[in-house]
Amino acid sequence: MKLSQNTVLITGGASGIGFAFAERFLKAGSQVIICGRREDKLQEVQQHYPQLITKVTDVASESDRLALLEWVKQEHPEVNVLVNNAGIQRRLSLTNLQEDWSTTHNELAINLDAPIHLSTLFIPHLRTKANAVIINVTSGLAFAALANVPIYCATKAALHSFTQSLRYQLAKDTAINVIEVVPPAVNTDLGGIGLHTFGVNLDEFADSIFQRLATDEQEIGFGTSEQIRNASRSEIDGRFKTMNP
Repeated sequence: MKLSQNTVLITGGASGIGFAFAERFLKAGSQVIICGRREDKLQEVQQHYPQLITKVTDVASESDRLALLEWVKQEHPEVNVLVNNAGIQRRLSLTNLQEDWSTTHNELAINLDAPIHLSTLFIPHLRTKANAVIINVTSGLAFAALANVPIYCATKAALHSFTQSLRYQLAKDTAINVIEVVPPAVNTDLGGIGLHTFGVNLDEFADSIFQRLATDEQEIGFGTSEQIRNASRSEIDGRFKTMNP
């Protein structure tokens, strides 16, 4: 993948992995647009990087996703890279679920509906652009689930499968490249402040991913997620038992 002279749209780009990717695309010489639900967070990030373009968007909303495409076509038609990064992770007990279905549906919408819908929405636009790329951010938990975050794991497994199909179809009919980034646990605030302090350093992870984005790799993991991604079925089963004693 070419890292410079792109116009990159990143969902969930105001914090965590999305923001780390935004920083690196900027430093590589690309223009970057980040979108997220919280205008105050987007403005805070823009104070550090005034060259960032921001757009308030709730990717859980179908109408917001449609509006985002129209905004890009009107205001930033040069966009040639879509990074589907936005995601939420909830710890929950399926045997004692006391919240409304709407809460679970919101997690499904952000983690799965949004990247599938945005990918399909943007294909007609991206196929007219040089060096077009769709990057889907999944998880090592797509390969070996963590039982206390069941919805998150299910959505990431589904997104991994969708990404494989998307890559196959686009390779036949278009020049759009499809890349899957497979993070391990990373020290961000995913799921809540302080829940992932055991994870790998965010900068170390992002630097490694960007070095490999510059190659022709189509599925890129790091640390434990790289081990799981390349593991045999028996090794994955063993990893599941280790993760869920």
